[in-house]
Amino acid sequence: MNPPDFNAMVDAYLKKEKKQKETGRYYPSEIGSCLRKVWYSYKFPIETEPEQMKVFEMGNIIHEFIAKVFKSDKNPHIELLKEEFPFRHEVDDFTISGRIDDLILLKADGSQLLVEVKSTKSIAYVSEASPPHVAQLQLYMHILNVHDGVVLYVDKGTLQTKWFPASYDAKKAEQVIARFKALHRCLTEDVLPIAEARKSEKTRWMCRFCEYSDRCYAATPKSEEFP
Repeated sequence: MNPPDFNAMVDAYLKKEKKQKETGRYYPSEIGSCLRKVWYSYKFPIETEPEQMKVFEMGNIIHEFIAKVFKSDKNPHIELLKEEFPFRHEVDDFTISGRIDDLILLKADGSQLLVEVKSTKSIAYVSEASPPHVAQLQLYMHILNVHDGVVLYVDKGTLQTKWFPASYDAKKAEQVIARFKALHRCLTEDVLPIAEARKSEKTRWMCRFCEYSDRCYAATPKSEEFP
């Protein structure tokens, strides 16, 4: 007997048809990335590699596990009010849409808490919440009018967690919406955004993993301003 190629089976299961993104419909999970990269993903879509699809699916599996933890009667001090629920938010002439991970009720004081779940290779290297993840959470709190949230990191290998609380900040939420407005303007006017990830040492690491790196450097060659 020749057993089947199980890796191929997983790849086939996860494979999705490449869909052209629609200008005017935007996703919170992307807005913390370099705006030029997001712009390229609308103008020049690239099919997601199988290995990246596996990373995304592992994130889904981790979230399903956390939802089970929240729903368990072994944790009676909380109640899972909503799980991976869709939202749609209209801004000017465009739409922000997506899915929010979890909304839980803390029974001790009756307060509600938004939980944004993120998987990570190693919890040991997580010392603070990623700014893009905080930006997502601020947007969700703004849309739902829930003023407390946490970014919850879960180690893929050990299921150990770290969490970082965040309180609603109207100014930060408006900054996130302003980024959507900037992206929409650049797309509708066909204007290439600046290579913002290259302007700061804190974000330049993104370029090493960006599938549009060659295109970006061709459009904006290295200089003192854009290394």
